[in-house]
Amino acid sequence: MKKVAIVTGGSRGIGFSIARQLGVDGYRIVILATGEAGRYQKNFQLLDELEIEWHYVQGSIDSTEDRKRLVEETVSRFSRIDVLVNNAGVAPLERNDLLEMTEESFDRVIGINTKGTMFLTQLVARQMIKQKRLGMKQGTIINVGSCSAEVTSTSRGEYCVSKAGVAMLTQLFADRLASENILVHEVRPGVIATDMTTAVKGKYDKLLDDGVFPIKRWGTPEDVANMVSVFCSDKVLYTTGNYIDVDGGFHIKRL
Repeated sequence: MKKVAIVTGGSRGIGFSIARQLGVDGYRIVILATGEAGRYQKNFQLLDELEIEWHYVQGSIDSTEDRKRLVEETVSRFSRIDVLVNNAGVAPLERNDLLEMTEESFDRVIGINTKGTMFLTQLVARQMIKQKRLGMKQGTIINVGSCSAEVTSTSRGEYCVSKAGVAMLTQLFADRLASENILVHEVRPGVIATDMTTAVKGKYDKLLDDGVFPIKRWGTPEDVANMVSVFCSDKVLYTTGNYIDVDGGFHIKRL
C-alpha cells in the first residue's frame, strides 16, 4: 500500500513542487487550493505524465468545513493520511506600515497562516493516530514557515506574526505527538522565486548583489521540496520540533 500525503496550497509554486516531489517519492497526493481545478491543469498534467496518483480538493484552510471535507475526502479516497505538508499561506493584500495595519488584514493572514494550520493539523493528527502504521513512523507533519518568523518586516507585520505562530505550532505538535510516533518539522524558506515574491523582485535582486545572502542566487521551489522530501523519509527518525532554513545562508549573523 502506498502512503498518502496532503499538501495544502499545492497547486502552484512551492506547494506544487512539494506535491510533485512527494509523488515522485511514491506517495499518493492530495492537493488543497482555493481555485477551480481548471486553473492548474498544466501542473496537474505534469503529475499525470509522471504517473503520480493525485486528487484535488478545492477549499481554504481558514474554513472549518473545508478542513473537515479535505480530511474526509482523503480518507474516503485513499483510506489514510501519512504526511501533512502545511504549505498554504498568504501575504497581506497590501503592505502597510505597522502603525497603519488594519484588523481586517491581521485577521485574514492569521486566520489562514496560523489558525488554519493549527486546526487542520489537529484533524489530521487524529486520523494518523488511529490508522495502521506504514514504515517507521506513524506520520509526518511538515510546516512551511518563513524566515519572517524571526526577521522583521514592518510593512507586513501580520505575516511575521503569523509565521512566528507557525514556529510555535511546530514545537507544540512535536511535543504532543512524539509519543504517538508522529514527527513534526518546519522548513523555513528565505527568498524563493514564486508569485509571492514577484512584486519585490527588484528589492531582493539588490540584496543578492550586495552580498546579503552567502549563496548568491534566488532559492527555487525545488530547493524547498527537496528538504521536505528528506523530512518525510525514514532517514529522519530521531529529531522532532526542529526547523531548517532554506534561505541561502541568510540566517547567518555576519560582521
